[in-house]
Amino acid sequence: MVGKESLGSRIFDLLNILMMLLLCVTMLYPFLNVIAVSLSNNEHILRGDITIFPKGFNISGYSYIFKDPFLYSGYFHSIIYAAGFTFFMLIFTSLMAYPLTITDFMAKKFLSVFLVITMFFSGGLIPSYLLARSLHLLDTYWIMIIPGCVSAFNVLLFRSFYQSIPIDLRESAVIDGANDVQILFKIYLPLSKPLLATFALFGIVGSWNGWFEALIYLSNENKYPLQLILRKYLFVISFDSGTGTAAMQAMLSQMKMNPKNIQMAIVVIAMFPIMLIYPFLQKYFVKGVMIGAVKG
Repeated sequence: MVGKESLGSRIFDLLNILMMLLLCVTMLYPFLNVIAVSLSNNEHILRGDITIFPKGFNISGYSYIFKDPFLYSGYFHSIIYAAGFTFFMLIFTSLMAYPLTITDFMAKKFLSVFLVITMFFSGGLIPSYLLARSLHLLDTYWIMIIPGCVSAFNVLLFRSFYQSIPIDLRESAVIDGANDVQILFKIYLPLSKPLLATFALFGIVGSWNGWFEALIYLSNENKYPLQLILRKYLFVISFDSGTGTAAMQAMLSQMKMNPKNIQMAIVVIAMFPIMLIYPFLQKYFVKGVMIGAVKG
C-alpha cells in the first residue's frame, strides 16, 4: 500500500514538473524572441526565421531609440508615477484598513459595506474625467498618482492581514500610552513587511505598465510616461504599413534596419526595470499569495 502511494506521488510530481516546464517555455519564448528580433539583421527579420537567438548582430534599433529625447523623459516620469503611486497606495490603504480591525470603532460596519459596494459599481470614465477636471488635476503629476490609490480589494486584504496580528500587541501599546498612529506605524507596519513588499511590487508593475490613464488625462508630451512612448513606436508610427515619413524610410534604408528592430528594442528597454525589481521581491510572492487566506 505504501509502495502504491509512493508511485502515485512520483507520478504526480513528474506531471507537475512537466507542466511547470511547459509554462516556462510558453512564457520565456516570446520574451527571448523579442530580444532576438531586436538584435537581428534585416534580411533574417524579413524571412521570419528568428526564434530565440538573434541572427546576425544589429544594434541600430537601440541606437535610434537612445537618440530620442522623449525616451529619457518617459523613463523619468514613469519612475516618478510608479514610485509616487506605490508610496501613497501603501500609506492610504494602511490608514484605511487599520481602523477596520478595531472592534469598538463605530463606523467599522458602514465603511466595510461602503467598500464592498465600490467593488461592484464604478463611476465610469466620463464622470471620472469631469471630476479630475473640476479638481484641476488634468495634465498634472497628481492625476497619475492619486486616483486609484485606495482599492477596496486591497483594503480588505490589508484588514485581513492586520487581523492576524495578535490583539495583545495593540492592547499593550494602548496601556503604555501609544495612540493609533503610533501603533500603526511602529507595530503593524513593521510586522507587515511581506504584505507591503508584495503590494509594492503589484503597485509598481501596475503603474509602470499603465498607459490608458496618461492617454486620457495628459496632453503635454513632456509628461508622458514610457508606455506612451512605447505605444507611439508600436502602433501610431506604423512603418510596416508605409505611413512613416520619407525621411524615416530613407534613414531605415541607409542604416539597413528593419522597423521591428526599433519596435522590439523599445519593448526590451521598457521591460528592463521590472526585470530588475522582480528578483529582489520574489521571496515575498508565496506570502503574498497566502494573504487572502489569512483568517479575517
